[in-house]
Amino acid sequence: MANKKESTVEEKLRALYDLQLIDSRVDEIRNVRGELPLEVQDLEDEVLGLKTRMDKLKTDVETVNFEITAKKNLIDEAKALIKKYSEQQKNVRNSREFNSLSKEVEFQELEIQLAEKNIKEFKAQIEQKKEVISQTKEKLSERDSHLKHKKGELDAILKETEKEEKALLKKSEEYEDKIEDRLIKAYKRIRHNVKNGLAVVPVERGASGGSFFTIPPQVQVEIASRKKIITDEHSGRILVDPLLAEEEQDRMEKLFAKI
Repeated sequence: MANKKESTVEEKLRALYDLQLIDSRVDEIRNVRGELPLEVQDLEDEVLGLKTRMDKLKTDVETVNFEITAKKNLIDEAKALIKKYSEQQKNVRNSREFNSLSKEVEFQELEIQLAEKNIKEFKAQIEQKKEVISQTKEKLSERDSHLKHKKGELDAILKETEKEEKALLKKSEEYEDKIEDRLIKAYKRIRHNVKNGLAVVPVERGASGGSFFTIPPQVQVEIASRKKIITDEHSGRILVDPLLAEEEQDRMEKLFAKI
């Protein structure tokens, strides 16, 4: 903490701008990855969803096949009962018993008709489900292939940038430690509030970097004097003079080259 308080305003400005250059480099690396991690996650979720759907459809087909077997068994049982009742009709003692057995035979025949109708409906269901399974399988194959391609892209980019990103994040922490907490909090708040993450910018052509609002000449002189920390009244960004920015950019480029 003592070192942070002993720093001059110029040292603070240089440290802040260095930190900005490091964090911007990390932002660039992450921008190269872009939406790929999200794309991969979405594809993984979609593939998992399709696999789950396939499993459910296959289970449904098995269930319907079980129902068909049950109906076929019912038909066999009904046929056996019809045969039994028909045999019994040959030995009846009166018309009442005959009519009673005839009703049983008729009931079993209706059971057979209903079961055959059910089997036909079940078979139609299976055909429909098999068609959906075929379509799902085709889509799953296509999405799985796309996922492998995107994963390959992401892995290649990660392999290329992961080492540099880790080193830069470590440097970012080191540079944060050189700056007093009050300024770090302000820096992070500004970074969070601006689209491009630029919290510390140089004056360019008389305006705040990335802005079209002109900075009055007197303020530009104050910025160049490096005697106090000045912010852009429009964006809230911390301002540094072009010479300091150029010196730190050169220095940091040498640092990045070693990472």
